[in-house]
Amino acid sequence: MLAVAAALVAGSALLLLVPQAIGPLQGFLALGLAGAAALAWPEGAMAAWLILVATTPEMWLSDMIGHHETIIALLKVTGLAIIGLAALRRGSRFDRYNPGFAFLVMFVGGFVHGLWPGLTPLASLRSLVGSAAPFAAGFMRAEARMRAAIIRCTIIGPAVTVAFGLLLHAAGLRALYGVQLGAIRLQASSSPAFLGGFAMIAIYAGLVAFAGSGRRREWAWIGANFLILLASGARAPLALATFATLATLLSVEAPDFGMRARLGLLTTGGAAFGAVLLAGPALHFVRVIDLIHLGDAASLSNRNLIWPYFEAALARSPWLGWGVGAGKVIVPLHSPIGRFLGTNAAHDEYLRIACEGGVPGALLLFGLLGLWLFRGSAALPVGQRRLIRLVFLAFAVQSLTDNTLIATTSLTFFTWARAVFINPDEGSAPA
Repeated sequence: MLAVAAALVAGSALLLLVPQAIGPLQGFLALGLAGAAALAWPEGAMAAWLILVATTPEMWLSDMIGHHETIIALLKVTGLAIIGLAALRRGSRFDRYNPGFAFLVMFVGGFVHGLWPGLTPLASLRSLVGSAAPFAAGFMRAEARMRAAIIRCTIIGPAVTVAFGLLLHAAGLRALYGVQLGAIRLQASSSPAFLGGFAMIAIYAGLVAFAGSGRRREWAWIGANFLILLASGARAPLALATFATLATLLSVEAPDFGMRARLGLLTTGGAAFGAVLLAGPALHFVRVIDLIHLGDAASLSNRNLIWPYFEAALARSPWLGWGVGAGKVIVPLHSPIGRFLGTNAAHDEYLRIACEGGVPGALLLFGLLGLWLFRGSAALPVGQRRLIRLVFLAFAVQSLTDNTLIATTSLTFFTWARAVFINPDEGSAPA
């Protein structure tokens, strides 16, 4: 109370002396109130942040005000602040196998070797913070309420995004869908690729939640997220989510999930797939179906055109790499290939990480990811343990052709994984 009173007195004195300071003072007051609320109710703050991440403000908000990269940075910093306040309120822990440590090693290695031309030390430092941010939740002690909030918000996030997108569309601020080669792709407040990525993660979360609890309502959310994923036209996420779902139905143990229930869900899914096949000619406006009809479902969408640039950079420094953040500048965004593809991202995390930290840095990162997974999942019930390890295997496959570690979907994916993990110094599995 004394601190609050002192702050009010100091603020009043500042306004008397410098009246133009009212704007910054209001900003600091708003931040202080938000921080106090997050400290008092960290679960609510975490839930609000995860929902905000799912809506992809770097898309819808940057459409209105610009500053795409700044919005992403603020999103990650906000998450770090909430995790820090949660650790302060509920307790912290040392996460010995946290993959974020690998980025610190790569950051130092970049300075030892020398940074890629055009990558400044400050930009590399910002990339270090941004790269490690998705794993920060590993350092907070997660209680049952926090776990439940994270898992539930991960599952419902895509549906909230679609609802928010409908509001933006109704207000005339943003199109609900886009058209690519004659096919419609749902984007809502996000982009088709990101919406599909969040829906895939939501399906994973629903499957793991079902494997632990046996609650049939999870299948309703899984079905809804499959519809969103199909409408987004994201092919790899759809294939991987389908693979994980089939694996769950065929082999993963769950409470009160006998053969009759499994066959019922498999029959329902098979019937839906058959209906899609029969209606195929009338569904060419759906991107995935249209690409299958054209025989182009397995294409890489020209991702392979950018890989030689990263391969050449790796060949020049295979041991230490070019510093954390080099993946953003190896191919300039305004270069001919960058303009042609509309992106300068590698779309291959193994290649990008090797360019930034060398082959040893990449091995360290993916080795820590494996240890983090196996330590965190060892105490889970058998069904959940097998399933989340399968999900990480799917993540490893997706990383061959996608930006799985630098996209904001990684904030949701790894925070959710942390909520599922049960480390030796923690309690029981999440419900």
